[in-house]
Amino acid sequence: MAITQAVANSFKQQLLEAKQNFLTSGSGGNTFKLALYSSSATLNSATTVYTTTNEVGDSGSYSAGGGTLVNSGTSISAGVARTTFANLSFTSATITARGALIYNTNQSNAAVCVLDFGSDKTATSGTFTIQFPANTSTASILRISG
Repeated sequence: MAITQAVANSFKQQLLEAKQNFLTSGSGGNTFKLALYSSSATLNSATTVYTTTNEVGDSGSYSAGGGTLVNSGTSISAGVARTTFANLSFTSATITARGALIYNTNQSNAAVCVLDFGSDKTATSGTFTIQFPANTSTASILRISG
């Protein structure tokens, strides 16, 4: 089993087919969620949809399917189109997670990208937070350049 950080191959194709919409939710954009997974999960660029297999168990404010993300919309500078999300926290939780899957609920739970935390991350009766990078051309969680 392994979690490998990657943008899902199916997502890349869906971008070209205009099936992914990163406008902010108030502007008609899609709903994106983040689910957490144990080190027993197999997630990589070939992952196509959200799965419950080896997802961490319900605890505190975390439940199956994870949490809804708030995206920053889209922008472009220095020839790089980009988007990122606001940090996401699960409170009063006891969680050990090795990685996460971002997926699009408006597209039949289609995988967007896999996040590998590099090692198990744990919260015990506390807050488990996913910190996203700044929305810049060199740091955003999703970037497209030519």
